[in-house]
Amino acid sequence: MTTPSPITLLTGRATPLPGSKAQSGIAKAPVDRPLPLGPEGFEGDEQADRRVHGGIEKAVHHYPFEHYTIWRAELGALPQLSAPGGFGENISATGLSEETVAVGDIFRLGGALVQVSQGRQPCWKLNKRFGVPDMSRRVQQSGRNGWYYRVLEPGRVAPGDRLELTDRMAPDWTLRRLWHALYVDRLNLAELEGIAALGVLAEGWRKYAVRRLENRRVEDWSKRLDGTA
Repeated sequence: MTTPSPITLLTGRATPLPGSKAQSGIAKAPVDRPLPLGPEGFEGDEQADRRVHGGIEKAVHHYPFEHYTIWRAELGALPQLSAPGGFGENISATGLSEETVAVGDIFRLGGALVQVSQGRQPCWKLNKRFGVPDMSRRVQQSGRNGWYYRVLEPGRVAPGDRLELTDRMAPDWTLRRLWHALYVDRLNLAELEGIAALGVLAEGWRKYAVRRLENRRVEDWSKRLDGTA
C-alpha cells in the first residue's frame, strides 16, 4: 500500500437533486478548516435519507481521486468530475484504492481513528447527480465504488491531514475481493461463508452473505439502482 496523499475534506447539506424533488446530501464541497469528527460523521455534513445513508457504519465516505480520470475518459468532461465531491465523498485522496484497502483496516486521521467498515453501495441518486441514467449501475459494475469508515476514536480532522495505516484486521479481504463476491461471482459459497464470518464487516453487508447461504438466491438491487422503489 502506497502512502496516500494529503486529504481533501468535504461536507455538504441536504439539497434537492437535479430534476427531482428528492433531497440529498450527495453534493459535497471542500472545507478550509478543521472539523470535529464524531461517531456519525463530520460536523456540518448531512444525509437526507437516514434509512440508507449515514449512521455509525457509514460515518465517513472515501472515494479515490484516481477514479475521476477513468470516469472522465468514459463519460467526458462532466462538471461533476472536475473536482472532488462528485460522488458524495467526505475524503478525497490518491494512493489508496479498492485493490489495496481491506475491510477492517484502521487509520489515524488527524486526531481521529477510523476503520474501514464496508464498500459503498451505489443508488439511483448518482443518476440524478451526474445526469447519466445508468450511472449507479456503471459504478456498481466497475468496482470503483469507494468505501466507508466507522469512527473508533472521535477527533478533529483538517484538510491536508493524511490517512496513516495503524492496523489491518482482515488484510486478505480487500474491498475489491468483497465487491467481486457480492456483485460478480455472487453465489460462490466459499466466499460467502468467509464474508458471513467477517466480524469487522458492517452487519448490513454480512447479512447479504448470510441470506444467500440460506436461500441460494441473489437479491434484486434494480430498484435501488434505478430509483423505482
